[in-house]
Amino acid sequence: MRPHTPHWLLAGWLLLAWPAQARLLELNPPAALSAAAAAAEPAERLSLQQEELYRAALRALAEGRQQEASELLLRLIDKEPQHAGAWLELAITQCELGNGVEAERLFREVETRFEPPPGIVEVIVSHRASGCRGKPVREPSWMLSLGRGRDNNVNQGASNPFFSFDNSNDEFELAPEFRPRADNYKLFSASYLRPLNNQGTLGIVQLYARQHDHMHEQDSASLLAGLEHATSIGRWRARASLAVGAVTLDRALYQRQLQAQLRAAPPIGLPENYDLALTAGLTKVRYPTRPSYDASTVELGSVLSYRTKTDQLQLTTSGQRDQGEAGRPGGDRHGWFASAQWYTSLRQGWYGELGLTHQYWKSDTAYLPGRIEQTRRQNTTMLRAALQWYLQANYSLHLEWRATRNRENISLFQYNSRALQLSLRWDNF
Repeated sequence: MRPHTPHWLLAGWLLLAWPAQARLLELNPPAALSAAAAAAEPAERLSLQQEELYRAALRALAEGRQQEASELLLRLIDKEPQHAGAWLELAITQCELGNGVEAERLFREVETRFEPPPGIVEVIVSHRASGCRGKPVREPSWMLSLGRGRDNNVNQGASNPFFSFDNSNDEFELAPEFRPRADNYKLFSASYLRPLNNQGTLGIVQLYARQHDHMHEQDSASLLAGLEHATSIGRWRARASLAVGAVTLDRALYQRQLQAQLRAAPPIGLPENYDLALTAGLTKVRYPTRPSYDASTVELGSVLSYRTKTDQLQLTTSGQRDQGEAGRPGGDRHGWFASAQWYTSLRQGWYGELGLTHQYWKSDTAYLPGRIEQTRRQNTTMLRAALQWYLQANYSLHLEWRATRNRENISLFQYNSRALQLSLRWDNF
Protein backbone atom coordinates (compact mmCIF):
# COMPACT_ATOMS: atom_id res chain seq x y z
CA MET A 1 0.00 0.00 0.00
CA ARG A 2 0.99 3.61 -0.38
CA PRO A 3 1.99 5.88 2.52
CA HIS A 4 -1.29 7.81 2.61
CA THR A 5 -3.31 4.61 3.15
CA PRO A 6 -2.19 3.03 6.46
CA HIS A 7 -1.40 -0.66 6.08
CA TRP A 8 -3.05 -1.71 9.33
CA LEU A 9 -6.22 0.28 8.60
CA LEU A 10 -6.93 -1.36 5.25
CA ALA A 11 -5.86 -4.77 6.50
CA GLY A 12 -8.31 -4.60 9.39
CA TRP A 13 -11.09 -3.42 7.10
CA LEU A 14 -10.46 -6.31 4.71
CA LEU A 15 -10.65 -8.87 7.49
CA LEU A 16 -13.82 -7.45 9.00
CA ALA A 17 -15.55 -6.87 5.67
CA TRP A 18 -15.30 -10.36 4.13
CA PRO A 19 -14.08 -13.05 6.51
CA ALA A 20 -14.77 -15.66 3.83
CA GLN A 21 -12.63 -14.15 1.06
CA ALA A 22 -10.24 -11.42 2.20
CA ARG A 23 -6.52 -12.22 2.44
CA LEU A 24 -4.27 -10.33 4.82
CA LEU A 25 -1.39 -9.01 2.72
CA GLU A 26 1.32 -10.16 5.11
CA LEU A 27 0.62 -7.09 7.24
CA ASN A 28 0.62 -6.72 11.03
CA PRO A 29 -2.54 -4.89 12.23
CA PRO A 30 -2.78 -3.63 15.83
CA ALA A 31 -3.83 -6.04 18.55
CA ALA A 32 -7.46 -4.85 18.54
CA LEU A 33 -7.85 -5.55 14.84
CA SER A 34 -6.05 -8.89 15.19
CA ALA A 35 -8.52 -9.89 17.91
CA ALA A 36 -11.45 -8.87 15.73
CA ALA A 37 -10.02 -10.89 12.86
CA ALA A 38 -9.57 -13.92 15.11
CA ALA A 39 -13.25 -13.74 16.05
CA ALA A 40 -14.29 -13.82 12.41
CA GLU A 41 -14.71 -17.11 10.56
CA PRO A 42 -11.49 -18.40 8.83
CA ALA A 43 -10.64 -16.66 5.53
CA GLU A 44 -10.18 -18.58 2.30
CA ARG A 45 -7.02 -17.80 0.38
CA LEU A 46 -7.29 -16.25 -3.04
CA SER A 47 -6.10 -18.46 -5.83
CA LEU A 48 -2.37 -18.30 -6.50
CA GLN A 49 -2.95 -16.40 -9.74
CA GLN A 50 -5.14 -13.75 -8.07
CA GLU A 51 -2.67 -13.38 -5.22
CA GLU A 52 0.18 -12.85 -7.67
CA LEU A 53 -1.89 -10.26 -9.56
CA TYR A 54 -2.41 -8.27 -6.38
CA ARG A 55 1.25 -8.46 -5.39
CA ALA A 56 2.31 -7.43 -8.89
CA ALA A 57 -0.05 -4.45 -8.70
CA LEU A 58 1.36 -3.38 -5.34
CA ARG A 59 4.91 -3.68 -6.69
CA ALA A 60 3.97 -1.54 -9.68
CA LEU A 61 2.49 1.10 -7.37
CA ALA A 62 5.60 1.10 -5.18
CA GLU A 63 7.76 1.65 -8.28
CA GLY A 64 5.55 4.46 -9.62
CA ARG A 65 4.05 2.47 -12.51
CA GLN A 66 0.46 3.55 -11.92
CA GLN A 67 -0.93 2.80 -15.37
CA GLU A 68 0.39 -0.75 -15.24
CA ALA A 69 -0.98 -1.14 -11.70
CA SER A 70 -4.43 -0.05 -12.92
CA GLU A 71 -4.43 -2.75 -15.59
CA LEU A 72 -3.42 -5.42 -13.07
CA LEU A 73 -6.08 -4.31 -10.58
CA LEU A 74 -8.76 -4.38 -13.30
CA ARG A 75 -7.78 -7.95 -14.14
CA LEU A 76 -7.97 -8.89 -10.46
CA ILE A 77 -11.41 -7.32 -10.00
CA ASP A 78 -12.64 -9.17 -13.05
CA LYS A 79 -11.58 -12.46 -11.42
CA GLU A 80 -12.51 -11.51 -7.84
CA PRO A 81 -15.25 -8.80 -7.74
CA GLN A 82 -15.35 -8.79 -3.92
CA HIS A 83 -11.68 -7.86 -3.42
CA ALA A 84 -12.07 -4.60 -1.47
CA GLY A 85 -8.37 -3.73 -1.52
CA ALA A 86 -8.25 -3.94 -5.32
CA TRP A 87 -11.29 -1.64 -5.68
CA LEU A 88 -9.87 0.97 -3.32
CA GLU A 89 -6.38 0.87 -4.81
CA LEU A 90 -7.81 1.20 -8.31
CA ALA A 91 -9.88 4.22 -7.28
CA ILE A 92 -6.89 5.93 -5.64
CA THR A 93 -4.68 5.16 -8.63
CA GLN A 94 -7.19 6.62 -11.08
CA CYS A 95 -7.41 9.72 -8.88
CA GLU A 96 -3.62 10.11 -8.89
CA LEU A 97 -3.55 9.69 -12.67
CA GLY A 98 -5.96 12.63 -12.96
CA ASN A 99 -8.98 10.58 -14.10
CA GLY A 100 -11.43 12.29 -11.74
CA VAL A 101 -14.68 10.97 -13.26
CA GLU A 102 -13.52 7.35 -13.21
CA ALA A 103 -12.05 7.75 -9.72
CA GLU A 104 -15.37 9.09 -8.39
CA ARG A 105 -17.24 6.15 -9.93
CA LEU A 106 -14.88 3.71 -8.25
CA PHE A 107 -15.05 5.50 -4.89
CA ARG A 108 -18.85 5.18 -5.02
CA GLU A 109 -18.52 1.49 -5.83
CA VAL A 110 -16.34 1.04 -2.74
CA GLU A 111 -18.87 2.92 -0.58
CA THR A 112 -21.93 1.02 -1.83
CA ARG A 113 -20.39 -2.45 -2.13
CA PHE A 114 -18.43 -2.66 1.09
CA GLU A 115 -19.66 -0.04 3.60
CA PRO A 116 -16.11 1.02 4.56
CA PRO A 117 -15.29 1.97 8.16
CA PRO A 118 -14.59 5.62 9.15
CA GLY A 119 -10.84 5.36 8.57
CA ILE A 120 -11.27 4.26 4.96
CA VAL A 121 -13.96 6.91 4.45
CA GLU A 122 -11.40 9.53 5.51
CA VAL A 123 -8.97 8.20 2.90
CA ILE A 124 -11.64 8.53 0.22
CA VAL A 125 -12.65 12.02 1.37
CA SER A 126 -9.03 13.24 1.31
CA HIS A 127 -8.56 12.07 -2.27
CA ARG A 128 -11.83 13.63 -3.36
CA ALA A 129 -10.72 16.89 -1.77
CA SER A 130 -7.54 16.83 -3.88
CA GLY A 131 -9.67 17.18 -7.00
CA CYS A 132 -7.90 14.20 -8.61
CA ARG A 133 -5.76 16.52 -10.69
CA GLY A 134 -3.03 13.91 -11.01
CA LYS A 135 -0.12 12.97 -8.82
CA PRO A 136 3.04 14.98 -9.50
CA VAL A 137 5.96 13.05 -10.93
CA ARG A 138 8.38 12.09 -8.17
CA GLU A 139 11.31 14.36 -7.43
CA PRO A 140 14.66 13.52 -9.06
CA SER A 141 17.53 12.13 -7.02
CA TRP A 142 21.21 13.12 -7.04
CA MET A 143 24.48 11.58 -5.94
CA LEU A 144 27.90 13.26 -5.87
CA SER A 145 31.17 11.70 -4.74
CA LEU A 146 34.71 13.02 -4.29
CA GLY A 147 37.54 10.66 -3.46
CA ARG A 148 41.22 9.94 -3.19
CA GLY A 149 42.94 6.61 -3.86
CA ARG A 150 46.04 4.66 -4.77
CA ASP A 151 46.48 1.92 -7.39
CA ASN A 152 49.63 -0.21 -7.48
CA ASN A 153 49.21 -0.98 -11.21
CA VAL A 154 47.58 1.98 -12.90
CA ASN A 155 48.67 0.99 -16.41
CA GLN A 156 47.84 -2.73 -16.05
CA GLY A 157 51.51 -3.55 -16.55
CA ALA A 158 52.45 -7.16 -17.27
CA SER A 159 53.21 -9.38 -14.28
CA ASN A 160 56.06 -11.08 -16.18
CA PRO A 161 58.74 -8.58 -17.33
CA PHE A 162 60.00 -10.99 -20.03
CA PHE A 163 58.29 -12.09 -23.26
CA SER A 164 59.17 -14.13 -26.35
CA PHE A 165 57.36 -14.52 -29.68
CA ASP A 166 56.26 -17.98 -30.78
CA ASN A 167 58.55 -18.00 -33.82
CA SER A 168 61.64 -16.87 -31.92
CA ASN A 169 63.85 -18.28 -29.20
CA ASP A 170 64.86 -14.81 -28.13
CA GLU A 171 63.44 -13.46 -24.89
CA PHE A 172 62.73 -9.77 -24.65
CA GLU A 173 62.57 -7.61 -21.56
CA LEU A 174 59.58 -5.28 -21.51
CA ALA A 175 60.19 -1.54 -21.41
CA PRO A 176 59.40 0.18 -18.07
CA GLU A 177 56.14 1.70 -19.40
CA PHE A 178 54.77 -1.84 -19.90
CA ARG A 179 55.53 -2.94 -16.33
CA PRO A 180 53.33 -2.24 -13.28
CA ARG A 181 53.44 1.40 -12.22
CA ALA A 182 51.82 2.74 -9.05
CA ASP A 183 50.23 6.15 -8.65
CA ASN A 184 47.76 8.11 -6.53
CA TYR A 185 44.59 9.47 -8.07
CA LYS A 186 41.61 11.75 -7.49
CA LEU A 187 38.12 10.77 -8.54
CA PHE A 188 34.77 12.44 -9.08
CA SER A 189 31.47 10.74 -9.80
CA ALA A 190 27.90 11.95 -10.13
CA SER A 191 24.56 10.44 -11.01
CA TYR A 192 21.15 11.97 -11.68
CA LEU A 193 17.94 9.94 -11.82
CA ARG A 194 14.67 11.59 -12.83
CA PRO A 195 11.24 9.93 -13.12
CA LEU A 196 9.80 11.17 -16.43
CA ASN A 197 6.22 10.09 -15.77
CA ASN A 198 4.09 7.97 -13.42
CA GLN A 199 4.27 4.93 -15.70
CA GLY A 200 7.72 3.75 -14.63
CA THR A 201 9.99 5.65 -17.06
CA LEU A 202 13.27 7.00 -15.70
CA GLY A 203 15.96 9.22 -17.17
CA ILE A 204 19.50 8.47 -15.97
CA VAL A 205 22.78 10.38 -16.33
CA GLN A 206 26.10 9.18 -14.86
CA LEU A 207 29.52 10.83 -14.89
CA TYR A 208 32.87 9.46 -13.69
CA ALA A 209 36.33 11.05 -13.85
CA ARG A 210 39.70 9.86 -12.53
CA GLN A 211 42.90 11.92 -12.60
CA HIS A 212 46.33 10.65 -11.57
CA ASP A 213 49.09 12.58 -9.85
CA HIS A 214 51.79 11.65 -12.38
CA MET A 215 50.55 9.22 -15.06
CA HIS A 216 48.20 11.60 -16.86
CA GLU A 217 48.19 9.38 -19.94
CA GLN A 218 45.98 7.07 -17.83
CA ASP A 219 43.49 9.81 -16.85
CA SER A 220 39.99 8.74 -17.85
CA ALA A 221 36.43 9.99 -17.83
CA SER A 222 33.09 8.49 -18.84
CA LEU A 223 29.61 9.85 -19.45
CA LEU A 224 26.47 7.74 -19.80
CA ALA A 225 22.88 8.80 -20.47
CA GLY A 226 19.94 6.44 -20.70
CA LEU A 227 16.27 5.66 -20.35
CA GLU A 228 14.71 2.86 -18.32
CA HIS A 229 11.11 1.71 -18.39
CA ALA A 230 9.41 -0.83 -16.11
CA THR A 231 6.29 -2.61 -17.31
CA SER A 232 4.64 -6.04 -17.41
CA ILE A 233 4.28 -8.53 -20.25
CA GLY A 234 1.38 -10.74 -19.28
CA ARG A 235 2.30 -11.99 -15.80
CA TRP A 236 5.99 -11.26 -16.36
CA ARG A 237 7.55 -8.17 -14.74
CA ALA A 238 9.92 -6.50 -17.17
CA ARG A 239 12.40 -3.64 -17.21
CA ALA A 240 13.97 -2.33 -20.44
CA SER A 241 16.85 0.13 -20.71
CA LEU A 242 18.66 1.95 -23.50
CA ALA A 243 21.86 3.95 -22.93
CA VAL A 244 24.59 5.74 -24.85
CA GLY A 245 28.02 6.48 -23.44
CA ALA A 246 31.48 7.82 -24.19
CA VAL A 247 34.89 7.23 -22.59
CA THR A 248 37.96 9.45 -22.82
CA LEU A 249 41.58 8.47 -22.15
CA ASP A 250 44.22 11.16 -21.66
CA ARG A 251 41.55 13.76 -22.61
CA ALA A 252 40.95 12.19 -26.03
CA LEU A 253 37.84 10.27 -27.11
CA TYR A 254 38.65 6.60 -26.68
CA GLN A 255 35.38 4.71 -26.88
CA ARG A 256 31.69 5.15 -27.77
CA GLN A 257 29.02 2.75 -26.52
CA LEU A 258 25.41 1.87 -27.22
CA GLN A 259 23.70 -0.50 -24.78
CA ALA A 260 20.25 -2.10 -24.73
CA GLN A 261 19.02 -4.54 -22.09
CA LEU A 262 15.80 -6.34 -21.20
CA ARG A 263 15.28 -7.83 -17.75
CA ALA A 264 12.19 -9.96 -17.16
CA ALA A 265 11.00 -11.79 -14.04
CA PRO A 266 8.94 -14.93 -14.81
CA PRO A 267 5.77 -15.63 -12.76
CA ILE A 268 7.10 -18.65 -10.93
CA GLY A 269 6.55 -19.52 -7.29
CA LEU A 270 9.79 -18.81 -5.45
CA PRO A 271 10.34 -18.97 -1.68
CA GLU A 272 9.78 -15.76 0.23
CA ASN A 273 12.53 -13.11 -0.16
CA TYR A 274 13.79 -14.61 -3.45
CA ASP A 275 13.49 -13.04 -6.88
CA LEU A 276 14.64 -14.34 -10.27
CA ALA A 277 15.01 -12.40 -13.51
CA LEU A 278 16.22 -13.36 -16.98
CA THR A 279 18.34 -10.87 -18.92
CA ALA A 280 19.18 -10.20 -22.56
CA GLY A 281 21.52 -7.46 -23.72
CA LEU A 282 23.24 -5.97 -26.76
CA THR A 283 26.29 -3.69 -26.56
CA LYS A 284 27.97 -1.96 -29.49
CA VAL A 285 31.42 -0.45 -28.90
CA ARG A 286 33.30 1.86 -31.26
CA TYR A 287 36.98 2.90 -30.96
CA PRO A 288 37.60 6.09 -32.99
CA THR A 289 41.40 5.82 -32.70
CA ARG A 290 41.85 2.02 -32.88
CA PRO A 291 41.12 0.53 -36.32
CA SER A 292 39.52 -2.95 -36.43
CA TYR A 293 38.64 -2.95 -32.71
CA ASP A 294 34.93 -2.11 -33.04
CA ALA A 295 32.68 -4.89 -31.73
CA SER A 296 29.15 -5.97 -30.86
CA THR A 297 28.39 -8.18 -27.85
CA VAL A 298 25.23 -10.25 -27.27
CA GLU A 299 24.54 -11.47 -23.74
CA LEU A 300 21.96 -13.84 -22.21
CA GLY A 301 21.83 -14.45 -18.49
CA SER A 302 19.98 -14.51 -15.20
CA VAL A 303 19.94 -12.68 -11.86
CA LEU A 304 18.91 -14.37 -8.60
CA SER A 305 18.34 -12.12 -5.58
CA TYR A 306 17.72 -12.82 -1.92
CA ARG A 307 16.66 -9.99 0.37
CA THR A 308 15.96 -9.61 4.09
CA LYS A 309 15.65 -6.53 6.30
CA THR A 310 19.42 -6.33 6.78
CA ASP A 311 20.99 -8.27 3.89
CA GLN A 312 20.81 -8.58 0.14
CA LEU A 313 22.60 -11.23 -1.93
CA GLN A 314 22.65 -11.14 -5.72
CA LEU A 315 24.03 -13.83 -8.03
CA THR A 316 24.49 -13.03 -11.72
CA THR A 317 25.51 -15.34 -14.57
CA SER A 318 25.54 -14.82 -18.33
CA GLY A 319 26.84 -16.26 -21.57
CA GLN A 320 28.36 -13.86 -24.11
CA ARG A 321 29.28 -13.70 -27.77
CA ASP A 322 31.49 -10.85 -29.02
CA GLN A 323 31.74 -10.22 -32.75
CA GLY A 324 34.52 -7.86 -33.88
CA GLU A 325 35.47 -6.23 -37.14
CA ALA A 326 37.57 -8.10 -39.67
CA GLY A 327 41.22 -7.85 -38.73
CA ARG A 328 40.74 -7.60 -34.97
CA PRO A 329 43.51 -9.54 -33.16
CA GLY A 330 42.08 -12.93 -32.18
CA GLY A 331 38.93 -12.47 -34.25
CA ASP A 332 35.55 -13.06 -32.63
CA ARG A 333 35.32 -14.45 -29.11
CA HIS A 334 32.89 -16.09 -26.72
CA GLY A 335 32.79 -16.28 -22.96
CA TRP A 336 30.84 -16.04 -19.75
CA PHE A 337 30.47 -13.76 -16.76
CA ALA A 338 29.55 -14.49 -13.14
CA SER A 339 29.30 -12.36 -10.03
CA ALA A 340 28.21 -12.58 -6.41
CA GLN A 341 27.36 -9.37 -4.51
CA TRP A 342 26.48 -9.10 -0.84
CA TYR A 343 25.14 -5.96 0.86
CA THR A 344 24.54 -5.84 4.60
CA SER A 345 23.58 -3.46 7.39
CA LEU A 346 26.24 -3.77 10.09
CA ARG A 347 24.82 -1.38 12.69
CA GLN A 348 23.06 1.99 12.81
CA GLY A 349 24.51 4.07 9.97
CA TRP A 350 27.10 1.44 8.92
CA TYR A 351 26.84 -0.70 5.77
CA GLY A 352 29.14 -3.25 4.18
CA GLU A 353 29.56 -4.64 0.67
CA LEU A 354 31.46 -7.64 -0.65
CA GLY A 355 31.68 -8.63 -4.30
CA LEU A 356 33.39 -11.27 -6.43
CA THR A 357 33.28 -11.21 -10.25
CA HIS A 358 34.85 -13.32 -12.97
CA GLN A 359 35.04 -12.72 -16.72
CA TYR A 360 36.19 -15.38 -19.19
CA TRP A 361 36.83 -14.85 -22.91
CA LYS A 362 38.21 -17.22 -25.56
CA SER A 363 39.13 -15.96 -29.00
CA ASP A 364 38.33 -17.92 -32.15
CA THR A 365 41.71 -17.58 -33.90
CA ALA A 366 45.38 -16.95 -33.20
CA TYR A 367 46.03 -13.54 -31.69
CA LEU A 368 48.66 -12.41 -34.24
CA PRO A 369 49.34 -15.08 -36.88
CA GLY A 370 53.06 -15.43 -37.53
CA ARG A 371 54.01 -13.66 -34.30
CA ILE A 372 51.70 -14.82 -31.47
CA GLU A 373 50.07 -18.05 -32.59
CA GLN A 374 48.26 -18.64 -29.31
CA THR A 375 44.48 -18.37 -29.17
CA ARG A 376 43.92 -15.83 -26.44
CA ARG A 377 42.09 -16.96 -23.30
CA GLN A 378 41.29 -14.26 -20.76
CA ASN A 379 40.48 -15.00 -17.11
CA THR A 380 39.88 -11.89 -15.02
CA THR A 381 38.80 -12.12 -11.37
CA MET A 382 38.04 -9.13 -9.17
CA LEU A 383 37.42 -9.09 -5.41
CA ARG A 384 35.91 -5.97 -3.89
CA ALA A 385 35.09 -4.96 -0.30
CA ALA A 386 33.58 -1.68 0.86
CA LEU A 387 32.45 -0.01 4.07
CA GLN A 388 30.02 2.92 4.16
CA TRP A 389 29.43 5.16 7.18
CA TYR A 390 26.61 7.73 7.16
CA LEU A 391 27.80 10.83 9.01
CA GLN A 392 24.35 12.38 8.49
CA ALA A 393 21.26 11.42 6.54
CA ASN A 394 22.71 12.65 3.22
CA TYR A 395 26.48 12.44 3.84
CA SER A 396 28.60 9.30 4.02
CA LEU A 397 32.20 8.14 3.93
CA HIS A 398 32.93 5.26 1.57
CA LEU A 399 36.09 3.13 1.95
CA GLU A 400 36.72 0.63 -0.84
CA TRP A 401 39.42 -1.99 -1.48
CA ARG A 402 39.67 -3.76 -4.81
CA ALA A 403 42.00 -6.51 -6.10
CA THR A 404 42.13 -7.64 -9.74
CA ARG A 405 43.93 -10.71 -11.07
CA ASN A 406 44.10 -11.19 -14.83
CA ARG A 407 45.39 -14.68 -15.64
CA GLU A 408 45.82 -14.99 -19.39
CA ASN A 409 47.59 -17.62 -21.44
CA ILE A 410 49.59 -14.87 -23.21
CA SER A 411 51.96 -13.52 -20.58
CA LEU A 412 52.16 -10.12 -22.26
CA PHE A 413 48.62 -9.39 -21.01
CA GLN A 414 48.79 -10.91 -17.54
CA TYR A 415 48.56 -8.40 -14.71
CA ASN A 416 47.61 -8.00 -11.04
CA SER A 417 46.48 -4.82 -9.34
CA ARG A 418 45.23 -3.57 -5.99
CA ALA A 419 43.56 -0.26 -5.21
CA LEU A 420 42.33 1.47 -2.07
CA GLN A 421 40.21 4.60 -2.09
CA LEU A 422 38.29 6.81 0.33
CA SER A 423 35.46 9.06 -0.84
CA LEU A 424 32.88 11.44 0.57
CA ARG A 425 29.39 11.07 -0.86
CA TRP A 426 26.35 13.36 -0.93
CA ASP A 427 22.90 11.89 -1.63
CA ASN A 428 19.91 14.06 -2.59
CA PHE A 429 21.42 17.22 -1.17
